[in-house]
Amino acid sequence: MFDNIVFPLEISRQSVAGPEFSTDVTETGGGFEHRNQNWEGGRLRFNVAPGVRMRSDHETLLAFFRCRAGKARGFRFRDWTDDRSGDLGAAPAATDQLLGTGDGAQQFFQLRKAYVSGEVTQWRKITRPVEDTVKVALGGIEQETGWSVDLDTGLVSFDDPPPVDVIVTAGFQFDVPARFEIDRLEPVWLFPDAYQAPEIPIIEIRE
Repeated sequence: MFDNIVFPLEISRQSVAGPEFSTDVTETGGGFEHRNQNWEGGRLRFNVAPGVRMRSDHETLLAFFRCRAGKARGFRFRDWTDDRSGDLGAAPAATDQLLGTGDGAQQFFQLRKAYVSGEVTQWRKITRPVEDTVKVALGGIEQETGWSVDLDTGLVSFDDPPPVDVIVTAGFQFDVPARFEIDRLEPVWLFPDAYQAPEIPIIEIRE
C-alpha cells in the first residue's frame, strides 16, 4: 500500500540521510579480501528524529505515523541532500539528464539520474517526480507540449515517438518512495513543549 502524500517537510529538513549498500566481505587467511556486491544500486536510509523537537513537531509526526500504520503504508519523502536532476542550488533544466535516444518507435522513457565518478556511472531510476517540475527536451530543445509524465512511475510518454538518433533529456525534482522502519513510536517528553526521540528510521522502497 502506498499513500501519495509527502512526509512533513518541516521535519524532514533536519533529517540524517544517506545511501546504503549491501556487500559481503570474506577475508582469507593471508589477509586478502573477496568482496561480493549484493545490490546494484544503493538504498536510502533516513533518521528524522533530529527534526522532532517541539510539541507541534511531535503532534504532526504522531498523526502521520498513525495514518501510515507504522511500516504498513508507503509515502513520499523529500531528501533535501539530493532531490533534483541537476545541482542542488539550481532549478531543473530540460537538458539535465539523458533518458535515451529516439528510434522512431519508442514512445516511453523512464526518468533517471546519473551519478558519475571516474569511469563509473551509476543510473538511478526515478519513480516519484514532483508535480509541475518535470521538463523535457528533444535534441536539446525544450518541449512545451507533446508529452506527459506519470507522477507515480516517472515514465515520460510522448504523443509521437522521438525521431531516430534524437537525444531525449529531462530535468525534474523528485521524492523518494519510503516507509517507516518501525511499528512503534517512542518519543520522550522532556518538559512542556519539548520532545526528543532517539531514532525514527525511514527506509527507501524499491519500485
